[in-house]
Order: sequence, then C-alpha cells, then structure tokens
Amino acid sequence: MTPNDFTATEYIVGTNPLVIRRRVKWGECDPAGVVYTVTFSEYVISAAELFYGSLFGTTPQRAKDEQGFGTPTRALDFDFRRSLRPDEEFEMTVTVTEIRNRTYVLRICARTLDGDVAFLAHLTPVCVARGERRSIDIPPAFRQALERYQGACAAEGCAAEGGPA
Repeated sequence: MTPNDFTATEYIVGTNPLVIRRRVKWGECDPAGVVYTVTFSEYVISAAELFYGSLFGTTPQRAKDEQGFGTPTRALDFDFRRSLRPDEEFEMTVTVTEIRNRTYVLRICARTLDGDVAFLAHLTPVCVARGERRSIDIPPAFRQALERYQGACAAEGCAAEGGPA
C-alpha cells in the first residue's frame, strides 16, 4: 500500500479561520441515504477538537491535560438548512462568538462545496478542573488563545460566515 491508497474523510484546509473539510461516510446515514441527526453532533465535536489542536499546536487532550482543564458541553444548538448524503463533501468553519468567565461559544458553519449552508451550530463548552469536574474560570493561556483567534477572525471578516449569528 502507498499513501495514495488512503483517503482522508476529514482534514484541515485553512487555519484562519479554521476550516475543516469532511466527506460523509455511508455509515453516518440512514437507509434513505441522509445523514442521521445525531451524527451532526459528532461533526461539531470533531471540529471543536481540531480547533483546540490548532490553537495549541498539539493534540487537543494533551493541551488540556497540560493546563489542567476539560471542556464538556454545556449547550449545543443547530439550525439545519439542507440534508447531506453519502460521499458529499462539506466544509465547517469555526469562529469564536463569545468568551465569558467559564464558558465560550464556538460557531460552526457547514457549507457544501457549492457554497450552500448545510447547518449552523453553536457549541458552548464549560471549563472544568480535570479530575474534579467542577467549573472553573477559563485558564489564562486558553483565554488568550481564544481572544487571539477571535481577533484574527474579526480582522479577516469571517465572523459573518454563513449569515446571521
């Protein structure tokens, strides 16, 4: 086998803003050939994990372990605009819309390669102390990374990606 024998179904195509291209796998679909609703949550969580890795330049869990915090989901909402089918490719753009004391909001806009919005999602993680599972303020280094990313995206004009927030 050669590396050309492998086909990635998810990979980063841009970093400012973070853009992830993904191809729908058959197993992610119902018998009618449409992505299961619950699978969209996996897409969003995967995008968030890639976002953390991109922010810290390492694997997401290693970065959070080193800083002593975790990021369970506090809230997740979707606005579905169109279905996705097997082998269809789409791109998810991640932006930071809010940074609070213990939580922050990631906005994920998914578009087909033709530019149609497939879904908009807002993921609100809460920072917790690892091992204790109690909420904590966003660690300073993480807050700074979120603020830098948010500022860079605002400068690039990507906050309005996908229409109204």
